[in-house]
Amino acid sequence: MKSAASNSAHLTRNAAEEMPAGELKRKLLLAESENRALRVKLGLDPTAPDIHLGHTVVLQKLREFQDAGHKVVLIVGDQTARVGDPSGRSETRPVLTGAEILANAQTYEAQAALILDQDPARYELRFNSEWLDMSMDDLLGLVRTTTVAQLLEREDFANRYKSGEPISILELLYPLMQGYDSVAVQSDVELGGTDQTFNILLGRDIQRHYGVPEQAVLTMPILPGIDGVDKMSKTKGNEIAITAAPDEMFGRTMRLPDEAMESWFHLLAVAAPPQGTAPREAKASLAKALVERFHGEEAASAAEAQFNSQFVAHEVPDDVELFSIAADGEQVHLPSVLAEAFGISRSEARRLLEQGGVKVDGAQIAPEALDISCEALEGAIVQIGRRRFKKFKIVR
Repeated sequence: MKSAASNSAHLTRNAAEEMPAGELKRKLLLAESENRALRVKLGLDPTAPDIHLGHTVVLQKLREFQDAGHKVVLIVGDQTARVGDPSGRSETRPVLTGAEILANAQTYEAQAALILDQDPARYELRFNSEWLDMSMDDLLGLVRTTTVAQLLEREDFANRYKSGEPISILELLYPLMQGYDSVAVQSDVELGGTDQTFNILLGRDIQRHYGVPEQAVLTMPILPGIDGVDKMSKTKGNEIAITAAPDEMFGRTMRLPDEAMESWFHLLAVAAPPQGTAPREAKASLAKALVERFHGEEAASAAEAQFNSQFVAHEVPDDVELFSIAADGEQVHLPSVLAEAFGISRSEARRLLEQGGVKVDGAQIAPEALDISCEALEGAIVQIGRRRFKKFKIVR
C-alpha cells in the first residue's frame, strides 16, 4: 500500500493548487489512522444536457481518488442549478425550468458512470435538493455565516459591482449554497476547476461555522475548448460532449489549434507522442485516444479512417471557401443554409439530406436533421455531394 506522502504527491501532481498547502497529506494521514476512506466531493450543476471533456479533467481526478481507496461523493446540483453559478460571469445567468434541470440531471448521472467506479463502497450520488430545500430558519442560519463584503471580494462580483452591472441576491446565495453542500455530505476534500476557488474556500468557512472539520481543497486547471482560447463550454460552442458520436469527437478534436495540444494531452491524461511528431499526427493520436476512451478501439479506428478519407486523402481542397451564416438563435434550418451556401434550391438540399449526401466534418447528417445547432456548424467543413465544400462561420 502506498504511503500517505506518496499518495498525496500522486494526487496533487497535475493539480493547479492545493489549499492549504500540505492539507491533503494531513487528511490522508488522519484517515489512515482512523482506518477509513476520505470523502471526496465534486458538485456539478446540470445546466446543459451533456458532460463534456472539460468536466472530465476533474472527474478523472475523482477516479484517481477512488483507485487510491477513497469514496467519491458526486453532487448533482439540481437546486443550485436553479440559481446558476455566477463564477466568471459578467452578467446574470438565465434561469432553467425544473423540467430542464431534471432532464439534464438524469443524463449527468448516466454519463458520469462512464468515468467513475460505481461500486457503492467508492461512490455516492447525491442531489443537493435533499438539503437545500430548507426551512426559513435554516436559510437564515446559513446566510448568517457570510458577509456581503466577503462575497464582493470575488473578482466577478467586484467587477460587476464596480461597473454598475446588476447582481441578484439569488447569485449572492450561490456560493453559500455550494458551501453548505460540504457541510451536508461532510466532505474531507473538495475538487473543482480554478474558477471555483472562491466558492470552495468559502465552503471551508461555512464548515467551520457549523462545527464540521474543514475540507482540503484541490483545484484543477481549466481545459480550453476546441478554439484553444476560452474555457470549454456549451455556451461558447467550443465543447466536445463525451457522448458525441465517434466521427464528431474525432473531427472536432482535429480542429484544436496546435498550440493548445500540450494542455489537452496533460489535462486529459492522454500519453503524448514522441518529441518531433508532426502536429497533425500528434493531434490525430489525441483524437483517436479520446474516441477510444469513450467508444472503444474499433470505433476509434473507424473514426480515424473516416477522417483520413475525407481530409488526409485530399478529398477536401486546402482552400475551402469560407461561408458566413447570420444566426440569432441556437439552431438554423439546414436546407435553407445549404441552399444559400451552395446556390441550390431548398428542395434539392432536402433531397441531398434524404440521400445521405450532406456531411459535417466528415460525419454524415441524418435525413431527419432539418435543424442543426449553430455550435455544430461553427468552424465546420460542410460537404454536399462528392466534391462541394464550404467552411462555415457563425456570425451573431
